[in-house]
Amino acid sequence: MKAFAALLDRLVYTPGRNAKLRLITEYMRDTPDPDRGWALAALTDGLPFSLPVRRTLADLMAPRLDPELYRLSRDYVGDTAETVALCWPEPAETLAPPRLADIVTQLELMGRQDFGRHLEAWLDRLDATGRWALLKLLTGALRVGVSARLAKTAIAELGNADVDVDDVEGVWHGVSPPYAALFAWLEARGPKPDVTGAPVFRPLMLAHPLDATDLAALDVATIAAEWKWDGIRVQIAAGRGEVRLYSRTGDDIGKSFPDLLAALRFDGVVDGELLVMRDGVVAPFNDLQQRLNRKAVSPRLIKQYPAHVRLYDVLELDGADLRALSWTERRARLEAWHATVRPPLTDLSSLVEANTRDALQAIWQSTRGSGIEGMMLKRRDSPYLPGRPKGHWWKWKRSALSADCVLMYAQRGSGKRSSFYSDYTFGCWRTRADGMSELVPVGKAYSGFTDAELKDIDKWVRTHTNERFGPVRAVAPGLVFEVAFDAVQASARHKSGVAMRFPRIARIRWDKPHTEADTVEALERLIER
Repeated sequence: MKAFAALLDRLVYTPGRNAKLRLITEYMRDTPDPDRGWALAALTDGLPFSLPVRRTLADLMAPRLDPELYRLSRDYVGDTAETVALCWPEPAETLAPPRLADIVTQLELMGRQDFGRHLEAWLDRLDATGRWALLKLLTGALRVGVSARLAKTAIAELGNADVDVDDVEGVWHGVSPPYAALFAWLEARGPKPDVTGAPVFRPLMLAHPLDATDLAALDVATIAAEWKWDGIRVQIAAGRGEVRLYSRTGDDIGKSFPDLLAALRFDGVVDGELLVMRDGVVAPFNDLQQRLNRKAVSPRLIKQYPAHVRLYDVLELDGADLRALSWTERRARLEAWHATVRPPLTDLSSLVEANTRDALQAIWQSTRGSGIEGMMLKRRDSPYLPGRPKGHWWKWKRSALSADCVLMYAQRGSGKRSSFYSDYTFGCWRTRADGMSELVPVGKAYSGFTDAELKDIDKWVRTHTNERFGPVRAVAPGLVFEVAFDAVQASARHKSGVAMRFPRIARIRWDKPHTEADTVEALERLIER
């Protein structure tokens, strides 16, 4: 546990991707099985513990620290794991820290009634860094700036020069923690795990944003154009009697969509866009969000938000790998397969016909009012390549919308931002029944500004606070943000009645009076019907 805690601690304070990569690789090379396997599972969200961590911690801290002082400390620090790690009293005697593998093994065997006494014993045997790492492990929120993809890239560098991260992705869902067979293969001590025919994730082919240079060089005769729908990219992998639904990053999201898994029966791997669709009409992205990341989905929710996959491509069929074929050949295979099998809850992405660049651009410019996010442009001779290869596929998203909004609430960030108010809720003006204007929230963002701007905003928040609610401060109207967003949707969950899609701070309008910010009515006019 000590080595794992040191790794997490160093990752938090190491900003560069390559430096993080080196730290993880060195840890995996120096740490024996099965500890490194459980560490890898933690870094890739492979340890979904379901334990009452926060309630147990509150019970354990009560006799050790005044509850009000603990609450204030937690609000100030902004992180439960860090607060408990620092406030937990040091034991009277030095005890050997537990191994990571021992902790995970015991967690898998114990019941909830035994969790509190085990957690107390572990905290007593660890130093502050170890306590912090343990609690991060238990909550599943490491927040050390490492994606699952980066962790897999690190282990791919363990020794076999012929193996890369896409090879690891190709077997990942066919192996399980603590990954002894995976490490043996990577270090040339064992065979490659056999996942033939298994519904494992195949790395997706991604597109580059289309810029003016790409557009000017475009030969429309060599390009296939498709609509870019406002859902999430998914891969459906089926084989050995199983069906899996993967996100673009390889996460298994099938639990949120049991209706899809139950309906599909085939042997292959297809690529498409996950949507909510009613009577052939694509619903707003906000509807899809009602089902994402849910551990259990009720029949009512399934009926209210029916899932649908619009298929773009095919990677494998009946044991044959089709990725080396051209897009034209794969599209023909996909159309023939879909017409024969007719898989429920799916259809094919339609192609956009245009003979000239000007005609294509005219069609693209008309997408704003039709619920479409833009276009995908694909070379007809392109194979299906993992990652984001240049010169094959482009995404031509419609231009972002923007609105001037007033900062209403600021919340402390986490990790490196835990000392700053970095998460911002902003609003627009609305006329009440009595004729008076009021600010109502329309969105929340925590990106789009520089570190220097963050310090300036943080200082402004502290000097213009009206009320405090734990880690959140309500501020006096005064600071205006120019907010960029992809779309506006009607939302019964928000007081304003609207919700922004992908809001981000485009500019800080220190110069603009807050009374001149935009209105909710202006946002409502942007809703696509």
